Amino acid sequence: MHAFTAVYERDGAWWIGYVEELPGANSQGKTIEEVRRNLKEAVELILDANKKLARRASRGKRVIREELKIATS
Repeated sequence: MHAFTAVYERDGAWWIGYVEELPGANSQGKTIEEVRRNLKEAVELILDANKKLARRASRGKRVIREELKIATS
């Protein structure tokens, strides 16, 4: 399983968070726990939406789908 890198920053009374490897995956929360939950949900929603868009675009085409495992350093 690939792990993403979450970055959290304090911004006044709020915490903001984003994922370095996934543009558009960002969130905010009043506590670090809240922003972590929100960011995880944002990543799940983005990955699910991207999968649905890709499947819709490939509908009717001959494609091969397989799991891609990536070793990270």
